[in-house]
Amino acid sequence: MSRRHQFKSTDEESEVNLTPMLDVVFIMLIFFIVTASFVKESGLDVSRPDANQQKEETRKRSILISITRTNEIWIQQRRVDVRAVRANVERLLAENPQSAVVIQAAEDAENGTFVRVLDQARLAGAISVSIAQSIAN
Repeated sequence: MSRRHQFKSTDEESEVNLTPMLDVVFIMLIFFIVTASFVKESGLDVSRPDANQQKEETRKRSILISITRTNEIWIQQRRVDVRAVRANVERLLAENPQSAVVIQAAEDAENGTFVRVLDQARLAGAISVSIAQSIAN
């Protein structure tokens, strides 16, 4: 009998009481919920412009000069002669002095035409002259 009584007592002692642990977890949960609701992050509200609006502003600030495959020169959607590039760029720079000049030449365009356009843009007073790759095939 004594052996059976001994086994019963070890079975009863092996049970773990989870109530205190659940109480601690519950109190921690309440603590985190209360402290998280009163935390206020400081910062600035930033209103960023839309992508379309930014592209339009970039177009307004830049002077686009295109050279076609047949060596035609286009400035702001108008066909001009190579001798008129300087006057047109000067006029556009007078309207907006911070404008950048972007030259976009077709792959088949002559290098001489490109160099003359680049020189005329520099002589017109353009500080920033960029070269863009032609997208048209």
